[in-house]
Amino acid sequence: MWPPVSPVLSKSNSVTSNTTKSDSIPVPKDLDDLVRLLHIELGVNGLDSKDVDVERVQKIMANYTSNENDWAKYALFDKGRYTRNLVDDGNGKFNLMILAWPETTGSAIHDHSGSHCLMKILDGELKETLYHWPEKVVDESDHADSGVGSDNSDDEDMSKSTSMNIKKETFMKRDTVAYMHDKLGLHAVANPLKTHGSVSLHLYTPPYETCKTFNERSSKARSSGKCVFYSSRGEKIDSCPSAAYLKCSLTNTQ
Repeated sequence: MWPPVSPVLSKSNSVTSNTTKSDSIPVPKDLDDLVRLLHIELGVNGLDSKDVDVERVQKIMANYTSNENDWAKYALFDKGRYTRNLVDDGNGKFNLMILAWPETTGSAIHDHSGSHCLMKILDGELKETLYHWPEKVVDESDHADSGVGSDNSDDEDMSKSTSMNIKKETFMKRDTVAYMHDKLGLHAVANPLKTHGSVSLHLYTPPYETCKTFNERSSKARSSGKCVFYSSRGEKIDSCPSAAYLKCSLTNTQ
C-alpha cells in the first residue's frame, strides 16, 4: 500500500458529546471558548508536537455542544457544492473551519497532505466513506477536469485500471467527532439527507493548501488546485465564486 510516511498519534475513531467530561478535559462554553482552548492545547507546534494528545483534543471538541447561535454566521451555503468557511487560522499552526453541505452533496475521495483532521457534526448528518490507498498512486494527465477526483468521468483504458476499495462507511450524527489522517487511508464525506443541509466543524493541523483527489473507478489521482475559502470569519469573500474557488472545489454530487 502507499500511504505517505507520517506519524499517527491516534486511532481512527469517533466520540460524541456524551464522552465523560472529567475535570482534566475542559468543557467549552461556546464556539469562541473552543477556539481559545484549541490555541492553548495546540500551542506553537500543532498536533505534530510530542506534547499534544490527539484524543484529548478530540474530546475537547466533543465536549462542545453544538449551538446554532455560535456558528450560524459561518455556515454560508453555495447551491450545488459544499463550502469551506474559515473560523480561525490558528496563528498559522492550524485552520478551524465550518463546512456547509447542501442536500445530497459530498466531497471527492481525497487525502489530507499529511495533515491531521478532526471533524465534528454541528447540524444534520454526514456519511464518511473510508478507502484503502491504491497499491500505487498514478497521477492523471494535467489536462484532466479540475478538482473533482471521484467524478468517475475518465473512462479511457478503464479496463486496465483498479477501482478504489472501501474500508468502511460511517454515518455521523450531530455532535459526533471523528479523526482522520493519511495513515488511516483516504476518505470522502457526503450529506446523505435529501431535504436538509448539514454543517460540520473541521480542524486541520498543520494547515494545507492542496491535496490529491482520486477517481473511484480508476484510482488515479489529481491535484485539487489551491484550496480557498468561501468566507472568512463570517464574511463572504467578494471574489467567490472565483476561478480558483471553482478549481479547488472537491464537490461530488450524488
